[in-house]
Amino acid sequence: MSQAEHPERLGPDHEVTLEDVRQLMGASTPHFALQIRNRIARLIRSLPDDHPARVEGEREIARLTELGYSGEVRGHEGEEGLPTLPSVSGGTGAQPSGALHG
Repeated sequence: MSQAEHPERLGPDHEVTLEDVRQLMGASTPHFALQIRNRIARLIRSLPDDHPARVEGEREIARLTELGYSGEVRGHEGEEGLPTLPSVSGGTGAQPSGALHG
């Protein structure tokens, strides 16, 4: 996953749409969540606060930040006697302070 953006989305005449945000959202995984979050943040940063793409993008940024730092659990919790791996945040829902990188 690259932090590079599709050239058409970077054009000065391109109007950011909900579809642009949704294309980036795709099937996000913890491994790529923070990179996708940064791409969405760059895409929506110049939009007005009430723009539908910005509203959707900010909601997705919050979800991706949570996913990136807390991960996810699929299937069963683990085999008996083997502890689950800890989150990179040290606890569910914890997030570092500071602004998004973009």
